[in-house]
Amino acid sequence: MLDQNRLFYALWSTMLFVILIWGTYWINEVYALNLRRFGNHPGQWDDWSGIFSFPFLHGDLEHLWNNTATFFTLNGMLFYFYRSIALRIWMLLFLSSGIGLWIFAAGGNHIGASGLIYALASFLFVSGVIRDSKLLLRVSLVVAFLYGGMVWWMLPVDGHISWEGHLSGAISGLVAALLFRNAGPLADLPVFNPNEKDEPLPDWWVTAHPEHPDVIALREAKKKASSIHTHSTSENATRIVYHIKRKDV
Repeated sequence: MLDQNRLFYALWSTMLFVILIWGTYWINEVYALNLRRFGNHPGQWDDWSGIFSFPFLHGDLEHLWNNTATFFTLNGMLFYFYRSIALRIWMLLFLSSGIGLWIFAAGGNHIGASGLIYALASFLFVSGVIRDSKLLLRVSLVVAFLYGGMVWWMLPVDGHISWEGHLSGAISGLVAALLFRNAGPLADLPVFNPNEKDEPLPDWWVTAHPEHPDVIALREAKKKASSIHTHSTSENATRIVYHIKRKDV
Protein backbone atom coordinates (compact mmCIF):
# COMPACT_ATOMS: atom_id res chain seq x y z
CA MET A 1 0.00 0.00 0.00
CA LEU A 2 1.37 3.41 -0.95
CA ASP A 3 2.19 5.85 1.82
CA GLN A 4 0.10 8.89 0.80
CA ASN A 5 2.30 11.40 2.61
CA ARG A 6 5.41 9.93 1.04
CA LEU A 7 3.79 9.94 -2.41
CA PHE A 8 2.69 13.56 -2.04
CA TYR A 9 6.20 14.58 -0.98
CA ALA A 10 7.73 12.79 -3.98
CA LEU A 11 5.28 14.35 -6.46
CA TRP A 12 5.52 17.84 -4.99
CA SER A 13 9.33 17.80 -4.96
CA THR A 14 9.48 16.53 -8.52
CA MET A 15 6.86 18.90 -9.93
CA LEU A 16 8.65 21.90 -8.42
CA PHE A 17 11.72 21.28 -10.60
CA VAL A 18 9.59 20.42 -13.64
CA ILE A 19 7.67 23.70 -13.31
CA LEU A 20 10.95 25.60 -13.07
CA ILE A 21 12.50 24.11 -16.21
CA TRP A 22 9.32 24.48 -18.27
CA GLY A 23 8.75 28.00 -16.98
CA THR A 24 12.34 28.95 -17.83
CA TYR A 25 11.96 27.53 -21.33
CA TRP A 26 8.76 29.39 -22.16
CA ILE A 27 9.87 32.68 -20.61
CA ASN A 28 13.02 32.46 -22.72
CA GLU A 29 11.02 31.69 -25.87
CA VAL A 30 8.33 34.34 -25.38
CA TYR A 31 10.65 37.19 -24.42
CA ALA A 32 13.68 36.12 -26.52
CA LEU A 33 16.04 36.48 -23.56
CA ASN A 34 18.73 34.14 -24.94
CA LEU A 35 19.10 32.48 -21.54
CA ARG A 36 20.93 29.53 -23.10
CA ARG A 37 24.12 31.57 -23.00
CA PHE A 38 24.15 30.95 -19.24
CA GLY A 39 25.00 27.28 -19.67
CA ASN A 40 27.93 25.47 -18.07
CA HIS A 41 31.21 26.73 -19.60
CA PRO A 42 33.90 24.29 -18.42
CA GLY A 43 37.20 25.76 -17.29
CA GLN A 44 36.15 29.41 -17.57
CA TRP A 45 36.89 30.98 -14.20
CA ASP A 46 35.05 34.17 -15.12
CA ASP A 47 31.88 32.25 -16.00
CA TRP A 48 31.40 29.60 -13.30
CA SER A 49 27.79 30.54 -12.50
CA GLY A 50 26.59 28.18 -15.22
CA ILE A 51 27.22 25.34 -12.75
CA PHE A 52 23.94 26.35 -11.09
CA SER A 53 21.91 27.47 -14.11
CA PHE A 54 22.62 24.94 -16.89
CA PRO A 55 20.17 22.19 -15.70
CA PHE A 56 17.27 24.65 -16.15
CA LEU A 57 18.11 25.45 -19.79
CA HIS A 58 17.11 23.35 -22.82
CA GLY A 59 17.66 23.61 -26.55
CA ASP A 60 14.18 22.78 -27.85
CA LEU A 61 10.90 21.13 -26.90
CA GLU A 62 12.10 17.64 -27.75
CA HIS A 63 15.15 18.08 -25.51
CA LEU A 64 12.96 19.47 -22.72
CA TRP A 65 10.30 16.75 -23.00
CA ASN A 66 12.79 13.87 -23.03
CA ASN A 67 14.51 15.18 -19.91
CA THR A 68 11.19 15.90 -18.19
CA ALA A 69 9.81 12.38 -18.62
CA THR A 70 12.98 10.69 -17.39
CA PHE A 71 13.53 13.15 -14.55
CA PHE A 72 9.94 12.75 -13.35
CA THR A 73 10.35 9.00 -12.91
CA LEU A 74 13.82 8.98 -11.36
CA ASN A 75 13.33 11.96 -9.07
CA GLY A 76 9.98 10.58 -7.92
CA MET A 77 11.64 7.30 -6.94
CA LEU A 78 14.40 9.15 -5.07
CA PHE A 79 11.99 11.19 -2.98
CA TYR A 80 9.61 8.29 -2.41
CA PHE A 81 12.01 5.51 -1.45
CA TYR A 82 14.72 7.69 0.18
CA ARG A 83 12.50 10.33 1.74
CA SER A 84 14.56 11.02 4.88
CA ILE A 85 17.75 11.79 2.92
CA ALA A 86 16.36 12.65 -0.52
CA LEU A 87 16.84 16.42 -0.31
CA ARG A 88 20.47 16.09 0.81
CA ILE A 89 21.11 13.57 -1.95
CA TRP A 90 19.48 15.81 -4.56
CA MET A 91 21.51 18.87 -3.56
CA LEU A 92 24.72 16.84 -3.61
CA LEU A 93 23.94 15.42 -7.05
CA PHE A 94 22.94 18.82 -8.42
CA LEU A 95 26.16 20.48 -7.30
CA SER A 96 28.64 17.67 -7.89
CA SER A 97 27.42 16.86 -11.41
CA GLY A 98 27.72 20.51 -12.42
CA ILE A 99 31.11 21.00 -10.78
CA GLY A 100 32.43 17.78 -12.27
CA LEU A 101 31.33 18.88 -15.75
CA TRP A 102 32.94 22.31 -15.28
CA ILE A 103 36.24 20.76 -14.19
CA PHE A 104 36.65 17.87 -16.61
CA ALA A 105 34.84 18.82 -19.84
CA ALA A 106 36.79 20.25 -22.76
CA GLY A 107 34.99 23.55 -23.26
CA GLY A 108 31.67 24.31 -24.91
CA ASN A 109 28.33 25.55 -23.62
CA HIS A 110 26.51 22.69 -21.89
CA ILE A 111 22.77 22.95 -21.14
CA GLY A 112 20.06 20.56 -19.97
CA ALA A 113 19.13 18.45 -16.95
CA SER A 114 20.58 15.25 -18.39
CA GLY A 115 23.63 15.41 -16.09
CA LEU A 116 21.33 15.47 -13.06
CA ILE A 117 19.25 12.68 -14.60
CA TYR A 118 22.32 10.46 -14.98
CA ALA A 119 23.26 11.25 -11.38
CA LEU A 120 19.80 10.18 -10.18
CA ALA A 121 19.87 6.97 -12.23
CA SER A 122 23.36 6.10 -11.01
CA PHE A 123 22.48 6.74 -7.37
CA LEU A 124 19.27 4.71 -7.46
CA PHE A 125 20.93 1.78 -9.21
CA VAL A 126 24.12 1.61 -7.11
CA SER A 127 22.39 2.34 -3.81
CA GLY A 128 19.88 -0.45 -4.33
CA VAL A 129 22.63 -2.92 -5.20
CA ILE A 130 24.89 -2.21 -2.21
CA ARG A 131 22.13 -1.99 0.43
CA ASP A 132 20.66 -4.94 2.29
CA SER A 133 17.15 -4.36 0.98
CA LYS A 134 14.91 -6.30 -1.37
CA LEU A 135 12.73 -3.27 -2.02
CA LEU A 136 15.62 -1.00 -3.04
CA LEU A 137 17.13 -3.79 -5.11
CA ARG A 138 13.85 -3.90 -7.04
CA VAL A 139 14.21 -0.15 -7.62
CA SER A 140 17.68 -0.80 -9.05
CA LEU A 141 16.27 -3.42 -11.41
CA VAL A 142 13.53 -1.04 -12.57
CA VAL A 143 16.12 1.67 -13.27
CA ALA A 144 18.31 -0.81 -15.17
CA PHE A 145 15.32 -2.07 -17.19
CA LEU A 146 13.96 1.37 -18.10
CA TYR A 147 17.16 3.33 -18.53
CA GLY A 148 19.98 0.83 -18.96
CA GLY A 149 20.51 2.02 -22.52
CA MET A 150 21.58 5.45 -21.24
CA VAL A 151 25.01 4.06 -20.47
CA TRP A 152 26.04 4.39 -24.13
CA TRP A 153 25.51 8.14 -24.03
CA MET A 154 28.35 8.46 -21.53
CA LEU A 155 30.66 7.83 -24.49
CA PRO A 156 31.61 10.42 -27.15
CA VAL A 157 29.32 8.96 -29.82
CA ASP A 158 27.60 12.24 -30.78
CA GLY A 159 29.25 15.63 -30.88
CA HIS A 160 25.96 17.37 -30.13
CA ILE A 161 25.41 15.50 -26.86
CA SER A 162 27.22 16.39 -23.64
CA TRP A 163 28.68 12.98 -22.83
CA GLU A 164 30.97 14.67 -20.29
CA GLY A 165 27.88 15.90 -18.44
CA HIS A 166 26.38 12.41 -18.50
CA LEU A 167 29.59 10.83 -17.23
CA SER A 168 30.03 13.46 -14.53
CA GLY A 169 26.46 12.86 -13.36
CA ALA A 170 26.91 9.08 -13.27
CA ILE A 171 30.09 9.40 -11.19
CA SER A 172 28.34 11.82 -8.84
CA GLY A 173 25.53 9.31 -8.29
CA LEU A 174 28.00 6.51 -7.63
CA VAL A 175 29.91 8.55 -5.04
CA ALA A 176 26.68 9.70 -3.33
CA ALA A 177 25.44 6.10 -3.10
CA LEU A 178 28.66 5.06 -1.37
CA LEU A 179 28.70 8.07 0.98
CA PHE A 180 25.08 7.54 2.10
CA ARG A 181 25.06 3.74 2.09
CA ASN A 182 24.38 3.61 5.85
CA ALA A 183 21.79 6.40 5.92
CA GLY A 184 18.17 6.56 4.87
CA PRO A 185 15.84 3.58 4.41
CA LEU A 186 16.01 0.68 6.84
CA ALA A 187 16.95 -2.67 5.37
CA ASP A 188 13.68 -4.52 4.81
CA LEU A 189 15.30 -7.90 4.36
CA PRO A 190 18.73 -9.36 5.02
CA VAL A 191 19.55 -10.19 1.40
CA PHE A 192 22.96 -11.63 2.24
CA ASN A 193 21.90 -13.18 5.58
CA PRO A 194 18.62 -15.01 4.86
CA ASN A 195 18.71 -16.85 8.20
CA GLU A 196 18.68 -13.65 10.21
CA LYS A 197 15.12 -13.14 11.49
CA ASP A 198 15.16 -10.29 13.99
CA GLU A 199 16.92 -7.23 12.59
CA PRO A 200 17.15 -4.46 15.24
CA LEU A 201 16.16 -0.94 14.29
CA PRO A 202 19.30 1.23 13.99
CA ASP A 203 19.34 4.35 16.17
CA TRP A 204 19.86 6.62 13.15
CA TRP A 205 16.78 5.14 11.47
CA VAL A 206 14.64 5.47 14.61
CA THR A 207 15.65 9.14 14.88
CA ALA A 208 14.86 9.81 11.22
CA HIS A 209 11.46 8.03 11.28
CA PRO A 210 9.81 8.88 14.64
CA GLU A 211 6.28 8.25 13.32
CA HIS A 212 6.95 4.96 11.56
CA PRO A 213 4.75 2.10 12.89
CA ASP A 214 7.82 0.02 13.74
CA VAL A 215 9.33 2.88 15.74
CA ILE A 216 6.05 3.50 17.58
CA ALA A 217 5.80 -0.22 18.36
CA LEU A 218 9.37 -0.18 19.63
CA ARG A 219 8.63 2.74 21.96
CA GLU A 220 5.52 1.01 23.28
CA ALA A 221 7.46 -2.21 23.86
CA LYS A 222 10.14 -0.31 25.80
CA LYS A 223 7.50 1.42 27.92
CA LYS A 224 5.81 -1.90 28.64
CA ALA A 225 9.11 -3.55 29.54
CA SER A 226 10.01 -0.64 31.79
CA SER A 227 6.61 -0.82 33.51
CA ILE A 228 6.92 -4.59 34.10
CA HIS A 229 10.44 -4.15 35.50
CA THR A 230 9.32 -1.40 37.88
CA HIS A 231 6.34 -3.43 39.07
CA SER A 232 8.48 -6.51 39.59
CA THR A 233 11.08 -4.55 41.51
CA SER A 234 8.40 -3.10 43.74
CA GLU A 235 6.95 -6.56 44.52
CA ASN A 236 10.32 -8.09 45.26
CA ALA A 237 11.54 -5.26 47.46
CA THR A 238 12.91 -6.26 50.84
CA ARG A 239 10.36 -5.77 53.60
CA ILE A 240 11.77 -4.03 56.67
CA VAL A 241 9.96 -4.65 59.95
CA TYR A 242 10.58 -2.51 62.99
CA HIS A 243 10.08 -4.07 66.45
CA ILE A 244 9.53 -1.70 69.38
CA LYS A 245 10.91 -3.16 72.56
CA ARG A 246 9.56 -1.86 75.85
CA LYS A 247 12.13 -1.04 78.43
CA ASP A 248 11.16 -1.91 81.94
CA VAL A 249 11.54 0.97 84.29
